[in-house]
Amino acid sequence: MTTEAWTASYDYPIGDNFCPPQDLAYTYIYIPVLYFIAFFIGFTGNLFVIVLMAKKRGSKRLVDTFVLNLAVADLVFVCTLPLWAMSAAHGNKWHFGEGLCKFSSYIISVNRCSSILFLMGMSVERYLVVMKRVDSKSIGTKNCMIIACGCIWAVSLFLGIPSLIHRKLSPMQDTTGELCEDEDSITFQVLSLVLLILTFLLPLGVILFCYCSISFKLLNHVSLRKGTKNSLHIIFTIIGAFVGCWLPFNAFKAFLFFSSVFQEAVLSCSALMVLRWGLTISVCLAFLNSCINPIIYALMDRHFRRQVLPQRFWVCGASQETRQNTVLSFSSATESSLMFASRNKPSSPTSIWPEM
Repeated sequence: MTTEAWTASYDYPIGDNFCPPQDLAYTYIYIPVLYFIAFFIGFTGNLFVIVLMAKKRGSKRLVDTFVLNLAVADLVFVCTLPLWAMSAAHGNKWHFGEGLCKFSSYIISVNRCSSILFLMGMSVERYLVVMKRVDSKSIGTKNCMIIACGCIWAVSLFLGIPSLIHRKLSPMQDTTGELCEDEDSITFQVLSLVLLILTFLLPLGVILFCYCSISFKLLNHVSLRKGTKNSLHIIFTIIGAFVGCWLPFNAFKAFLFFSSVFQEAVLSCSALMVLRWGLTISVCLAFLNSCINPIIYALMDRHFRRQVLPQRFWVCGASQETRQNTVLSFSSATESSLMFASRNKPSSPTSIWPEM
């Protein structure tokens, strides 16, 4: 199944049995609230990341470009959340026409694909820099950035086409409205499973290999700069958040797929209810992922915080940090791999904060 299979898809056939729809209590309240919160945080946070990265002075690394494109993908996705919030608030009825149904689902599919591929690109870039001692500037040329990002977007746009084709409006059982849902065909289900392997499991395997290798080196070599380690910690957290948000949804969908294919494995109606409720919660969790990254940056990257918070919140502590960490700050600001640090040298010895 694709990542945009919604909680409105109730009657999963298992064998010859159908279970009547039974929602979790108050989903028409908490799901719209969660979606609108994710929209406001995701729109504001990702827009700020885009502006901050676009304004950054000095040479940009490939990982910086991946961060920028990841924010763009999340920003486009969160703009569709108000539509799904309104739908959830009205019992999953879709009031915006089949065109927006298909396009919104396509955006979500492209977002899921591009996000995991950009995260994989960040992992490979960090692996080459840390493990192979490849100069980040040599793989951060303009041509390299264009080719890498162009390929990821092209693959993501292509792999989202099945969602664009197979999404449709179908009448609700009570005929009071229409649902935006996937076609119920074995061909589409098989295709969705293949896409799950190609756009989740395989990239996840690459990511795990890269970061297991990097983690092993971090544990055995303490010569890496503090800024490099902090950058890796941020990327670890971003990838962990993505996997934590999307893995439950993909697991539920895969289980439902195999249950429907192997029809001799008939599930009880109560078991189906648990699966549907789990799918409801996992969809919400997956959608929230697109507003998490700016929060991670704000919590873990001091350079990002200094751009977000008004100057009066950190200027008072600057003198003490200057006295204690002037040398470290110079090193981190100019030579480290911090996600949002500028590679420019400070203009004066008294200015330890890099210009963005």
